[in-house]
Order: sequence, then structure tokens, then C-alpha cells
Amino acid sequence: MNSAVKAIIFFLIAIAALSGGIFTYQSQRGDLKPSKEPSYDFVTTSGQEYRWQDLAGKWTVINYFAPWCAPCLREMPELNRFNTQLPDDTLIFAINYDRKTRVELKEMANKFDINVPIIFASDATYLPMKKPPYLPATFIIGPDGKLSDTLMGEVSETQLRERIISLKNARNAS
Repeated sequence: MNSAVKAIIFFLIAIAALSGGIFTYQSQRGDLKPSKEPSYDFVTTSGQEYRWQDLAGKWTVINYFAPWCAPCLREMPELNRFNTQLPDDTLIFAINYDRKTRVELKEMANKFDINVPIIFASDATYLPMKKPPYLPATFIIGPDGKLSDTLMGEVSETQLRERIISLKNARNAS
């Protein structure tokens, strides 16, 4: 057999293997999508539902955290303070890095004194960014619903407030 025929045979075998792997993966996953489209993009542990289109015109801060992340727990009082005196047109949410039940999230919020609304992550949750590679991670979503900034590592109330002002000023100047 010449090398061109070998290459074609190898290519066909690779395509068949890839297709079989994808089919097997999909069939074992089950149907993770809800049977009907949810009426929200994300929901908090208190049951408040949010759609990104309803948040148009607002700055939205989303902080990924975990109870096993010491820097996350150190910055939580700062996020709580930021939450009590939010800048105009600004919202803040926390989201646990690992999926938990609502009960577990509420218990964790009580244990670590988290007063920031916590997003309950489910298969229907839609956020305009990917899960971060490490923690803590804070994302700032602009009034257009697009990711405006990513802050990796601990943040303070002052740092967050200054960053929001800077992003607002940059947007107003353009």
C-alpha cells in the first residue's frame, strides 16, 4: 500500500473513533437540559430570578469563591461592605466554585457570614464568562451584558469601587 492510501485509511479510522467517542459521551450524559426553556438566566439561593436582558444598563459584579479557599474567605467581609453601599446601577453576586444544593449554600452563607446574594448554580444557569481557573476571581459585567473586566485574586471594597468608577468613566468618555 502506498503512503496516500495509508493516510486516507488512518484519517477514516480517526474520524470513526472520534464520532464513536462523541456518541458514547453524549449518550451517557443524559439530558441535562430542562424540558422547557427556563424563564431565567440565573437564580439566587433566596429564589430571586434574573435575566441578563433585565439587567441591561447595570454593572454586575460576580465573585467566584469556595469555602476551601482562604483568600476567598478573607475577601468576603470586603464584598459584604461593597454590597451594603453599592455604587449607582451596580449589583453584586457571589457564586460557589463547586456545585452545592440550596440548603448547603445557605448553611455556608450563615457559617461564613456571606451577605452577598449567592447564585445557585444549576444546568440552566447562564453567565457571560467561563468558570475561572483559580480563586478568588471577580468578574465585572458591563451594562451591555458583556464581560468588562476580570480581577484575579483578592479584592477589597475600595479596589472594586475604584474599578467600577474607572470602567464607567472609560465608557462615558468613548
